[in-house]
Amino acid sequence: MAEVLSADWMQREDLAALIAALGAGNARYVGGAVRDTLLGIAVKDIDIATPLVPAEVIDRLNAAQIRSVPTGIEHGTVTAILPGGPVEITTLRHDVSTDGRRATVAFATEWQDDAARRDFTINALYADPASGAVFDWFGGLADLSARRLRFIGDARQRIREDHLRILRYFRFQARFGSQPADTEAESACTDLAATLKGLSRERVGMEMLNLLGLPDPAPTVQRMAELAVLPVVLPEADPAALAALVAQEAHQGIAPDAIRRLAALLPADPALAEKVASRFRLSGAQKKRLTLAAGRGGAEPDARALAYRLGREGALDRLLLTGADTGALNGWDIPTFPLKGGDIVARGVGAGPDVARILRTVETRWVEESFPDAARVETILSELLT
Repeated sequence: MAEVLSADWMQREDLAALIAALGAGNARYVGGAVRDTLLGIAVKDIDIATPLVPAEVIDRLNAAQIRSVPTGIEHGTVTAILPGGPVEITTLRHDVSTDGRRATVAFATEWQDDAARRDFTINALYADPASGAVFDWFGGLADLSARRLRFIGDARQRIREDHLRILRYFRFQARFGSQPADTEAESACTDLAATLKGLSRERVGMEMLNLLGLPDPAPTVQRMAELAVLPVVLPEADPAALAALVAQEAHQGIAPDAIRRLAALLPADPALAEKVASRFRLSGAQKKRLTLAAGRGGAEPDARALAYRLGREGALDRLLLTGADTGALNGWDIPTFPLKGGDIVARGVGAGPDVARILRTVETRWVEESFPDAARVETILSELLT
């Protein structure tokens, strides 16, 4: 019996209106929405493939009063803005030429041509919105059932078309695959690992963070090291340290975090952390956090004192990376120091460096005494001034 897709999200009224606007036979759900529904995983993004060219898609959506944005018009993608969330609609395509970094595409009319240019068999599944019938030309359903990740056709050819598919392979393997992994895929990734050097560091960094944010990427990252892929993109990495952090997060009930896990892969060296952040084109906030985490030492100080100094996120990173307990931060809000320079001047101290020195001294005592109330702060100040 043929596989049939059925899910609550398929019953959305706004999706029905979109499908109707495109016309019978002109739309099929594709990729992650189909794959994840079949796996019983919550669907985040919905993509539609269509034989209609972008201009025709836009005209039909306008006629149905559905707002659209030409988000990737040069590659055939139009985004429909729906009440239930945006939906990407992409014209069927086939590759004209590729250089490992970008592809020149032409619009196609056959669904199978579009499927053939995708990366993995489990991502080349299409579903008819009306009947739910699933279309599978490359054994994706069997691979999905077996939790087997395979490239479509020749693995080396797929990677030569887009070098980033090496990192995508490991991310999808960590999320959906099982062991033993596909030997052809792993062999191709090893043989062509050096091609990753030709990609933009930003794309590599984004893909690595996507991998590190999964529930448990440690075995996959270890495998990347064994297959000589990890040293190409992150030669400083220590996979064993990542496994230790993942275990700590699970033990203490802390949600996975990609930046923290990247920090675990790196030595405790702030200068090196800055270099890696720049190499991966991380945001300013991500770079600061990675560098703070790299400043970890042996035993960290009191958890609340650390949170006051670094912020909750920075403290959690340091504590988890050093195997310390984070329980003291549960349900605790970082307090505001209840003393200002003006309060000290009001006590007769002349404005100047003495005010700042006294303020720092009182604050240090306040932290050491576990953040007592304002009355205790006044007492500490009085002791200093007398």
